[in-house]
Amino acid sequence: MIDDLYSAKILGLAANMPRSGRLTAPDASSEKVAKLCGSRVIVDVRMDGERVTDFAQDVKACALGQAAASVLGEHVIGATVGEIEVARDAFRAMLKAGGLPPTGRFADLAMLEPVKDYAPRHASTLLAFEATVEACRDAIAKAGSRTSRAGVA
Repeated sequence: MIDDLYSAKILGLAANMPRSGRLTAPDASSEKVAKLCGSRVIVDVRMDGERVTDFAQDVKACALGQAAASVLGEHVIGATVGEIEVARDAFRAMLKAGGLPPTGRFADLAMLEPVKDYAPRHASTLLAFEATVEACRDAIAKAGSRTSRAGVA
């Protein structure tokens, strides 16, 4: 039912998105676009190893995409890329295959379970998590490719 899809809680999350904007010096960024509806998310991350230390997101999406981004923004600081990937994968399975909702720090995504019945909304709802995983992986790869000149004569 459409009322479940746009509940007061989902609309409240969409209206109060944490960590909106852009970082001035991110370790990496990622942009994702949902082709069907044109929703767009740009994510900036700063990392310490595999852990997110700073995060910002510029989200131009429907209320469902904004609500998912809100849950992400609320809980992403301190998360490892592995935790974010597990949440993304569980979130995707919940929407596309009737899987269980994510647990742990991203458990609030369970409120988006009604989206499973609206396949055209899946891509925009997943955008923030897809962009965040990509940005984290890019930041880790960049950090791994840097070589230290310390101690070189």
